[in-house]
Amino acid sequence: MRALSDRRLRRIFLLGTASGFPWLLIGSAMTAWLTDVGLSRTGVGLFGAVFVLYTINFLWAPLVDHVRLPVLGHLGQRRSWIIGCQGLLIVFAVLLAVTGPAVSLTATALIAIGIAAASATQDLAIDAYRITVIGEDEPELLGLAAAMATCGWWTGLSLPGAVAFWLADPIGWPNVYLGMAVLVVPVTVIVWRVFQEPPRPGPMHFDSARLDRWVRDAYVDAVAEFFRRNGVQLALGLLAFIFLFKIGEAFLGRMVIRFYIEVGFSHADIGTYSKGLGWLVTMVCAVAAGLLTGRFGVIRGLLLAGIGMATTNLLFAWIAIVGPDTRVLAFAVVADGITSAFSTVAFVAFISYYTSRLHAAAQYGALASLGNSGRVMVASASGVVVDHVLGGSWASFFVITALMVTPSLGILVWIGRWIAVKDTAEDAQMNQPRKSHGIN
Repeated sequence: MRALSDRRLRRIFLLGTASGFPWLLIGSAMTAWLTDVGLSRTGVGLFGAVFVLYTINFLWAPLVDHVRLPVLGHLGQRRSWIIGCQGLLIVFAVLLAVTGPAVSLTATALIAIGIAAASATQDLAIDAYRITVIGEDEPELLGLAAAMATCGWWTGLSLPGAVAFWLADPIGWPNVYLGMAVLVVPVTVIVWRVFQEPPRPGPMHFDSARLDRWVRDAYVDAVAEFFRRNGVQLALGLLAFIFLFKIGEAFLGRMVIRFYIEVGFSHADIGTYSKGLGWLVTMVCAVAAGLLTGRFGVIRGLLLAGIGMATTNLLFAWIAIVGPDTRVLAFAVVADGITSAFSTVAFVAFISYYTSRLHAAAQYGALASLGNSGRVMVASASGVVVDHVLGGSWASFFVITALMVTPSLGILVWIGRWIAVKDTAEDAQMNQPRKSHGIN
């Protein structure tokens, strides 16, 4: 509890809300809005291709690390990028309220791309802030920082989401989006007036006169340092695991709102159970996961969470069979919230552990992008799978999502054994036990 009173963790929580909120704008709320205007399941699934920007934000991640923004630059490298991106999100949310899919699907798609670009860039700065604000001599806070980021992310997605779904029928989606745009303003003011810029090693800014050297330092060195620090074999294993781990969850998440509506749940039901109840469970379990991650190890936590994540996906197949029973929905949401919280916290801590502090935005952005790439490439086809491969069978769809996690768990077991062998060899060479940071 003393650790949770650290104000840095409270700030990480608030930044987490800013990171999760845009996923409501172009994710679950947009899915419901597109469904209400009559877009097909295939169309809803393909609309999720806007999330591809989260998978390629590593391309401009070094800019967030090293380029000083005009006008806002005096606020600090991390804060200036966060505030600039939030300003763009406010503008784009208002534009969505004015246009929307009922007026123009093309304009909606373009605005959604703008939101995804601003949000993906903001995530780079937020993740870099979270990694650098925790000192290298404080590894015990790594799991808690990941927990606060996860709690914040789900709060930014779920609480405004619950209100949005409650109000969608009475006031309509355009007014809901206008209200959501206003929610970004207080977070922006707090980051500007209250937050302090974390220290960062080796400041380096863009130099147009030495572009070749800048590209080498910002891009090539960031990649080379990751492979040099971890070794080629482990580095490749890490990349494979990160790519595969969240595919099943994303495959489910892209279509679950559409599934709820087709099964017969109302917007109010979705707001109460999927958003409200799901948020409460996730908050409690994310904090617990942050505490347990440091005590029992990230890899063991990921393995157990992955097994639980696959199992709980089968509960949605149960809903497909029994229909719109809110008791079954509540049970599925609680179970899914528990496993999602534990898997997300452990996953964030896992990536953070292998991220360089000098190249925080570049390396974390690249690793997170890799994780998102598997999710986006597969999840965008989820509607096609339901419509054309499974003939509209939702139960079969959720069984497939449960099976998707299996390959990543096999790789994770190999990573755990590889690290154990490597640590044993190093301990024997040094003739003394090595200090553990809880990664196993």
